Amino acid sequence: MKNMDDMLLLGDPRLYETCEPVLREELPLVKDWVADMDNVMKQIRERYHFGRAIAAPQLGIMKRLIYMNIDKPVVFINPELDDLSDEKFELWDDCMSFPNLLVKVSRHRSLTITYLDENWQRQQWRMTDDLSELLQHEYDHLDGILCTMRAIDEKSFKWRP
Repeated sequence: MKNMDDMLLLGDPRLYETCEPVLREELPLVKDWVADMDNVMKQIRERYHFGRAIAAPQLGIMKRLIYMNIDKPVVFINPELDDLSDEKFELWDDCMSFPNLLVKVSRHRSLTITYLDENWQRQQWRMTDDLSELLQHEYDHLDGILCTMRAIDEKSFKWRP
């Protein structure tokens, strides 16, 4: 089982790669991947006191897979974002791959995410505000984009207090 030491950190070239879709025949592997993601996220929460979701490539699993656990666990397989709002908002973003750094970014206020669940059933979810921001952050990981690359300007970085 993967643990926090398996987290890819800022500067690891794999964090900048575009991930491949999860194939239907890989569905049996998803359960183990999600268990690893859940384990690492719990360790990050315990140590750094944040972490609502994690993208598979952060653990070197180069697949289009996101795991979120706020009130209940949700698995997003091959997610797609659309209907992104014109309205945006700014916030200080954090990332498990550089847990002590905050980055000021601008995100869409709302979006629709279409994805396959762990039963390979198509789902759709309209998200706003903090969930919208969270899924944009995780989705970016699938395309090799870090929030450092979305910083509003060169002064949009600070250490976590």
